[in-house]
Amino acid sequence: MMFALTGPAVDGPAYVDVVHLAQHAPDWLNDSVSAWSTYGLAVFAVFMVIAWWSARRVGATASVTALAVPVVVVVAYGVDAALKLLVHENRPCRSLRVTVLETCPARGDWSFPSNHAAVAAAAAVALLFVFRRLGAVAVAAAVAMAASRVWVGVHYPHDVLAGAVVGALTVTAAMSVLRRWAGPLARRLAATRLRPLLAVS
Repeated sequence: MMFALTGPAVDGPAYVDVVHLAQHAPDWLNDSVSAWSTYGLAVFAVFMVIAWWSARRVGATASVTALAVPVVVVVAYGVDAALKLLVHENRPCRSLRVTVLETCPARGDWSFPSNHAAVAAAAAVALLFVFRRLGAVAVAAAVAMAASRVWVGVHYPHDVLAGAVVGALTVTAAMSVLRRWAGPLARRLAATRLRPLLAVS
């Protein structure tokens, strides 16, 4: 079953206000936001590597939790992508007459919910389970990612909010389950050739 969501009726005016504000913003700001919108997810991958590298000095259980972060983020992305296939919401840059900073995605590349926001939120929440300080930095980066997707014109505010909720809830559930099994799993893996991934010798 598929559902058609009419984005303009949800928060179209708020979206229009944001993209109009972007049109009058300084070039350096728009260039920075556009770059973050396009390439910012790579920063979360760097956060994951930092979390794993630091966790190795804490212990095997922490390392297993850190290694699980990219796995649960992929799961969250899958859930979000599945919702996209169920909810056919056209991109706002196609439904509304506006000038946007980023090339509007092709027809059939649905808007709800935002994959970028889901992945960023999933990564941030998962990192909170490993190191709270690093996770807090990632949360701020995730908020910036969600906002950037509206600023460049490819998503409504409700798209990024929904994506963030999907990513956060999926990862919270997955990491909560993992936390119960991280210790036994770490002990098993420590007896294998994977031991160097878990702790500093």
